[in-house]
Amino acid sequence: MSMDVQDKKMDGINRKEGVQFRRRFIQAGMFSLFRISAVINGTALLVVVYFLVARGWHTINWTFLSQPPVDSMTQGGILPCIVGTLCLSIGAMAVALPIGVASAIYLNEYARPGRIVRLIRLGINNLAGVPSVVFGLFGLAFFVVYLEIGVSILAGSLTLGALTLPVIIGSTEEALRAVPDTYREASLGLGATKWQTIRCVVLPAALPGILTGTILGVSRAAGETAPIMFTAAVFYTPSLPTSIFDEIMALPYHIYVLATAGTDIEATRPLQYGTALVLIALVLGLNLVAIIYRSRLRKKR
Repeated sequence: MSMDVQDKKMDGINRKEGVQFRRRFIQAGMFSLFRISAVINGTALLVVVYFLVARGWHTINWTFLSQPPVDSMTQGGILPCIVGTLCLSIGAMAVALPIGVASAIYLNEYARPGRIVRLIRLGINNLAGVPSVVFGLFGLAFFVVYLEIGVSILAGSLTLGALTLPVIIGSTEEALRAVPDTYREASLGLGATKWQTIRCVVLPAALPGILTGTILGVSRAAGETAPIMFTAAVFYTPSLPTSIFDEIMALPYHIYVLATAGTDIEATRPLQYGTALVLIALVLGLNLVAIIYRSRLRKKR
């Protein structure tokens, strides 16, 4: 009888060890898969950056950064393109950020859960996956033609704002959900109104997460070509914009023009790589400002 009990105990121990071994094996395999994925992504990024730096660094100088294109865009610089990209990125964020944050606050804090809210969220998620060229055609039809704004910074900023709006709404909602309900309950318990609670307690706590969505939105807005080629960017204009109704040049569209429609594509090959390198540096700089500000906010909490 005692031997049967011991055998059963040993079988139980063996089964337990087998289960633990399988769990450790699966865990190690998944961790290895994640590490490999991270290495592949990091390597791909380094390869792209190295490729652009190796072929474009020698074209970057003060003339390239401070002068407009000349000689059928085979010489000169890209100053109008840099200014145009900055105007479009800032304009897109000025349009999308307040609307996106306000929409997320309503959906997360005020709207009652139900079919309508689910449909709205489904529409937002679907918009996030719509190709950018569709937004470009929408901007052309609605802002440029129907509202008669014309090809301008304003039309391009509105189009890019619509493009980045789903990203900002989604990230802001996630940031608001991450704020503990105890924060809201404590504020309401002290006599604050719901709006005072949102404005003074919830939003400051969610601000780092909101800035994360803003960073993603800026990156997408600055690098898009299809939406601005229909609504804001032109082939060539050496002058800098003086109002939001002016046409502009932009770095993504300028790269496209140099690579596909230039008068001498091979002669402009170094300019293409140099322009792409400047675009990456510009996006990185805009993101870096937001990342530093977000880090400071997190330290204050």
